[in-house]
Amino acid sequence: MVQTPITSPAASFSVGGLFRRPEAGAFLGLFGVFVFFLVFGSLEFLKPAGAASWLNVAANLGIVAFPIGLLMIAGELDISIGSMIPAGSMTVAIISGYYGLPIWIGIAASLGLGVFVGLVNGFLVVRTNVPSLIVTLGTLFAVAGLVLGLSVLLTGTTSVALKAPELAKFFFGQFVANTFQVIIFWWLALTALYIYVIHYSPYGNWIFAMGGDRVSARNAGIPTAKLTIALFVLSSTSAAFVGMCQAILFNSAQVSAGMSFIFNSIISVVVGGVLLTGGFGSIVGIFFGTITFAVVNQGIYFTSFDRNWSSLIIGVMLLLAVLMNNTFRSMALSYSPKKK
Repeated sequence: MVQTPITSPAASFSVGGLFRRPEAGAFLGLFGVFVFFLVFGSLEFLKPAGAASWLNVAANLGIVAFPIGLLMIAGELDISIGSMIPAGSMTVAIISGYYGLPIWIGIAASLGLGVFVGLVNGFLVVRTNVPSLIVTLGTLFAVAGLVLGLSVLLTGTTSVALKAPELAKFFFGQFVANTFQVIIFWWLALTALYIYVIHYSPYGNWIFAMGGDRVSARNAGIPTAKLTIALFVLSSTSAAFVGMCQAILFNSAQVSAGMSFIFNSIISVVVGGVLLTGGFGSIVGIFFGTITFAVVNQGIYFTSFDRNWSSLIIGVMLLLAVLMNNTFRSMALSYSPKKK
């Protein structure tokens, strides 16, 4: 079983102890990225309008990246999120925009669809033992086809307008100070919740144990099947939530949006120090990794670099982050505390 570093409050706060934590590499990567864009860009990057450009991206991506990271820590993967984001968006738009039903019914239907798809993914993975990559690849195309077909059948178009009431706008789809999306506050609140659940409750230890050795975890009494299904439900519902918020914010929904979230979320999670083979990672690391990706993605617009180089910079950043995280992971796993 892969051993994970101590994350309890009683853990050592020495410099060496901090560098052995899974989020250490992610933090240094984020620091390096900030320095890079401050040197080659401008201070506009840190002013409210500039900060909003990458914080808005990080918030939408981060809400999806957390459950993806947890699934990867547990040894699974969900790529159906690429379809669940437009599915959540189109569901609320069709129900409350096209048919004019109350917005709360549309929101409930959107999140309910996320729960349903997550249950399907989870049950198929648990009951059939088919790799989660294959299962969620199937649901990715199935949900995409379903959303496209039903959208054309019900509305005759692939783009649906939505005018949400002020209360729904206030909670899910407004710009604070005309620049910051309200979803940023959801992202920060979920970050705190995930940190508590994963690093300070038994559920976190169970997820890490599953990623280390699922058979041993099950033999130790951990409900691996139920926990796996719950993680898939969390992933699909989170993606539907982001899609719903985007529809309310931008007053419209389209069937084609969301596929970029698949690779972007995986990149953020890997940059955040999560091991692809499972059993290693942290919520704080994923948080830093998401911000790092968002900063690189948006920071190039504050420099004089050709915008066509943005993909190259993201690719180099990913490779450097993986190498850095591998170094810190090796330090963490090889560390043995001195006996007093």
